[in-house]
Amino acid sequence: MKYPDQSTSIGDRRAFLRNTGNGCGLLALASMLRDQGALRAQPSANAGNPLAPRPGHFAPKARAVIWLHMHGAPSTIDLYDPKPELDRRHGTAMNLGSNVGFFRDSGTVMRSPFRFARHGQCGAWFSEVLPNIARHADDLAFLKGMHVHSNNHGPALYEINTGLTRVGFPSVGSWVTYGLGSENQNLPGFVIMPDPRGSIEGGPFSWSSGFLPGAFQGTPIRTGPNPILHVRPLPDVGLQRQRAQLDLAAALNRQHAEQLPGESDLQTRIESFELAYRLQMAAPDALDIAQETPTVRRLYGLEDEVSRPYGTQVLLARRLVERGVRFVQIYSGPQIDTDRWDAHADLNRNHRTRGRETDVPVAGLLTDLKQRGLFDSTLVIWAGEFGRLPITQGENSTGRDHNRFGFALWMAGAGIRGGASYGATDELGLHAVEGRTDVHDLHATILHLLGMDHERLTYHHAGRDYRLTDVSGRVIQEILA
Repeated sequence: MKYPDQSTSIGDRRAFLRNTGNGCGLLALASMLRDQGALRAQPSANAGNPLAPRPGHFAPKARAVIWLHMHGAPSTIDLYDPKPELDRRHGTAMNLGSNVGFFRDSGTVMRSPFRFARHGQCGAWFSEVLPNIARHADDLAFLKGMHVHSNNHGPALYEINTGLTRVGFPSVGSWVTYGLGSENQNLPGFVIMPDPRGSIEGGPFSWSSGFLPGAFQGTPIRTGPNPILHVRPLPDVGLQRQRAQLDLAAALNRQHAEQLPGESDLQTRIESFELAYRLQMAAPDALDIAQETPTVRRLYGLEDEVSRPYGTQVLLARRLVERGVRFVQIYSGPQIDTDRWDAHADLNRNHRTRGRETDVPVAGLLTDLKQRGLFDSTLVIWAGEFGRLPITQGENSTGRDHNRFGFALWMAGAGIRGGASYGATDELGLHAVEGRTDVHDLHATILHLLGMDHERLTYHHAGRDYRLTDVSGRVIQEILA
């Protein structure tokens, strides 16, 4: 009589028990990870709506972010961080070497052309360039030990926005909407407002979604009669006909997407069509600043032709976050050197002009957010891509070159300890020497205030789990309330 192969049966039994045991163990592990919040599903390319609101990792302080970016790099030693040593050494030669400034022209030490005074209970220093923002000294928290890795505008803009100096990576606004979605399904979750005079150095890579699905990229909104391009329907296409066209396009795109499940761009295309349709209804109301009272318009500087363009954008930002937009970034200054904070020559004139354009609108925003009960739920950031050197740019110059080694920015609003200051540069304002802070720390803090752990917000791409803060970053507890 031939018996079955005993070894095979025993082996099959052992394999069955081992696999079953492993499976039960993995189920238990998954349950533990879920309870601890470590399992976080990525928005699927085939999800019904990638911008649907999602909870964060813990209770947030901030619901929305307004990022005020001063394109061209303001000189923070001439705005917020006075250095008496510049006065004492004014006009003396100082060779910083060939790898410091962008143009590598070493000049002489230059004192600030502006008067400084202390403001608020905290005694923060402000120059005469920003007298209205100075009135909010006790609302602001300064990071005065910032540094970046490039003294070229384009790469530095990529770093301040994406954490890295090269293109192809998601911007902070894209990561935020990827993690949290959008509270208003009729408006974009992430909005960009370029300067009306032109785009920024390096262009849209600063608000790109990188390898994240395209639904999370920034949507540019402009001032004027056509703020969002290609949204208005054609005159001879009614809403009913347009709805039928969109339904047909969506059905065809979904059919195509089922055949190519890894192509997230297809879902992005479907969602972009739907969002554009909804925008036709919601955008006109959200962007209609004519609804604002004369008092509010005056608060944002709309009566002054110099501050009106930037004031209009900042007022629009308030209207957008009021309606549930998650992240708004506004750029002061285009790529053209003479119209941005890029004071290679005549810093006095450049910064006074930029101050007149932005000071009243920014102060108006802080006041307005308080009056509307939005200040405690909105994080406001004022920053440039780097700072400026303590010396002139070459001989007989009255301007300053780029300085990536030490500069300042401020944050205000949700979860921020007003009147705080963290970090410092040396006696000349050249290098960050105390509380050195990099962009990953800044981004980790932003995500923390929005209720997200920067180490747990990841996206699997090209064989690894990426995050906004790469492999570093810490939450800057020193400025948190």
